[in-house]
Amino acid sequence: MRIISRLRRERIAVASASLTLADRTLPVTVRCNPRARRMILRIAPCSGAVVITVPSGVSVDDGVAFARSKSEWLRSRLGALPRRIPFAPGAEIPLQGVPHRIRHDPAQPRRAVNAAGGEIVVGGTLGRLSDQVHAWLRNRAREALAPRVEGAAARIGRRPGRIAIRDQRTRWGSCAANGNLSFNWRLIMAPPVVLDYVVAHELAHLVERGHGPAFWRVVETLTPEARNARQWLSQHGSGLMLYG
Repeated sequence: MRIISRLRRERIAVASASLTLADRTLPVTVRCNPRARRMILRIAPCSGAVVITVPSGVSVDDGVAFARSKSEWLRSRLGALPRRIPFAPGAEIPLQGVPHRIRHDPAQPRRAVNAAGGEIVVGGTLGRLSDQVHAWLRNRAREALAPRVEGAAARIGRRPGRIAIRDQRTRWGSCAANGNLSFNWRLIMAPPVVLDYVVAHELAHLVERGHGPAFWRVVETLTPEARNARQWLSQHGSGLMLYG
């Protein structure tokens, strides 16, 4: 289930480059799309990455030159993007939909991270705080998702494969043909009903591979709040990409 629109499968080549503006150097992804009639420049709203789509026969250098010619537009759009929220003392992040403020307590044991009273208290050194919070959230995501998968799979009489927790930018979850499941760790920041929905969505693919009426009936069987959860993701999902 993608967060942003799926890139067309016809894009047969991807290259990485960089673009230097007056005050910064930006990573650039150049994608070739044989069906494209002209070069297209966009900025990924979550990551701020510069993406250039080019027709067949257009070189990477030509694509970067095109982006450079739009430098004023790039600076304007990048400046208007929402600011990222790093995992740092004083930062407020959601945990299962509830705001929590990060507090560093060096008196706590190294690697210790605990949530209580609207705070996420992190021990150890300040330099490791961000990595500790990230690892802790990934573990919390696995702890929250694994029993949901087990319970939902039993309800539809299916046996899923392995569960992976990943740092994805364009998916909340996926279900491979062999039944292996993958989930975005940032789901732990969403309300519980959203986790229920994403698990239901991916497990429904063990019954129906497509997204036809039969698929959505399975989803609705597993979670009656599917519509509300989808609406929440549509409105707030991209904001979760700003954390960390």
